[in-house]
Amino acid sequence: MKRIKLLLLTIISLIFFQIGFAQTDYVPSAGNLKNREWFHDAKFGLFIHWGVYSVLGSGEWVMQQKAISKEIYQELPEFFNPVDFNPKEWVAIAKAAGMKYITITTRHHDGFSMFATKKTDWNIMDRTSYKRDVIKMLADECHKQGIKLFLYYSQLDWYQNDYYPRGNTGQYSGRPDSGNWNKYLSFMNAQLTELLTNYGEISGIWFDGMWDKRNTDWQLDKTYSLIHSLQPGCMIGSNHHLAPNPGEDFQMFEKDLPGKNTAGFNSESKIGSLPLETCETMNDSWGFNLLDNNFKSVKSLVQYLVKAAGNNANFLLNVGPMPNGKFHSRFISTLKEIGKWLDKNGETVYGTNGGPVSPKSWGVTTQKGNKVYVHILSAENSNFLIPDFGKKIKNIKLFSNGSEIKFKQDGFGITVQVPDDKIDDIDTILIIEI
Repeated sequence: MKRIKLLLLTIISLIFFQIGFAQTDYVPSAGNLKNREWFHDAKFGLFIHWGVYSVLGSGEWVMQQKAISKEIYQELPEFFNPVDFNPKEWVAIAKAAGMKYITITTRHHDGFSMFATKKTDWNIMDRTSYKRDVIKMLADECHKQGIKLFLYYSQLDWYQNDYYPRGNTGQYSGRPDSGNWNKYLSFMNAQLTELLTNYGEISGIWFDGMWDKRNTDWQLDKTYSLIHSLQPGCMIGSNHHLAPNPGEDFQMFEKDLPGKNTAGFNSESKIGSLPLETCETMNDSWGFNLLDNNFKSVKSLVQYLVKAAGNNANFLLNVGPMPNGKFHSRFISTLKEIGKWLDKNGETVYGTNGGPVSPKSWGVTTQKGNKVYVHILSAENSNFLIPDFGKKIKNIKLFSNGSEIKFKQDGFGITVQVPDDKIDDIDTILIIEI
């Protein structure tokens, strides 16, 4: 009898273990599904790459690119004192730009934690004179102003000795050729536990760096189960440049629209069934780069936002704050102009799905209910041929003022004639009601 009871207890324990820890059988919670729906509708977010690397003004990869040893790099936090950091201002800038969420680096590949972790002294509280938890400050302000917060977390680490065997990067850090991989993963999970316990509601974890050791056992089931057990509604995404893994809740594409690979990162990124996101920079850098003045125009960024929506994806637009905690003035002015455009045209972006016409060289379509929005982004002339999508059309109107547009629907498609004086340099938007 004792043996039978023991066997039953073992079976029950295994069942609960599978439920709690096996993301291969992951069933999203109701809160998670609700967050996925919100995420799909949000369409626009702010990405923030900020760390002690900003002091050198040469981007977030400076430790790797300049072959800086761990011994020398440890001096950098002494120069990081962001006395002008104002989380209220950051959140206000994001909201004025029409952004619905913020994703910020809690630590990047240099392993430096921008939060009050007890798992390593390599953090903003112990190594800088600033000694304030900027992630907590930003989280509190996001919760106060009603904007959702996602936390970027680098699985790759150029600092911790236990990140071993090392991958394709971090070979110049001067660390010993030894380490305990399982211990490193435990450290990572302990930090994630801190982030999901001490900072209120976190809407998502944005992983990066798994590509450094693609063939390594990252024990994702354990990490993903931990996250979903701590905050079931928290969404998980990973910038691994592959098809989604079990337990992930959204799929991202680095510097490319879904299904594209112009930047060379997404050759194996097959579009899955999860909510989609694309991320891009405002110049050519993620972290603050003093010499990078290749700023993208308001027009190009608005058009990228519209193209993302037409491809059924969100647009996560990055800024790299300066070491003093301020955004570059050019970033602020550009975000302000994007916000003005969305104030007028946000109906055609927020809460939409990719429209019935696949993206074309001239633009994209989005759809909300019985309204199809045609976004003409490249106008060679005033006549456009829209492929027919099997619906009888009664009228087509200009979104900007509601005036009717001449059109002809026949076997060739839908021919539209837009007056030359109604062509918008950024986006000429038409409404088709179906």
